[in-house]
Amino acid sequence: DRIQEYEAKNVKVLGISTDGVDANARFAETQEFQYPLLCDTERTVCMAYGACASPSDKSAKRHTYVIGPEGLITQVHEKVDAGKHPETLLASL
Repeated sequence: DRIQEYEAKNVKVLGISTDGVDANARFAETQEFQYPLLCDTERTVCMAYGACASPSDKSAKRHTYVIGPEGLITQVHEKVDAGKHPETLLASL
């Protein structure tokens, strides 16, 4: 993982999933996440950011939002390829 490179750019990384606490904890552990994985089981955040169309969606689309120091979205990345995206995102920061 490239978390240190993000931290060097003063970036905080958070993940959000529609899964519950136990499922997210297991997933984060097996994937060795070095950042928080938040739960959005009611899809409130996912719908607000366009990653879910409704509360009945089975899962969220994989999107990245960069939120600047002022609390405004500065970048949106949709249809993210998890293997390539960390490098692409770092280069854009």
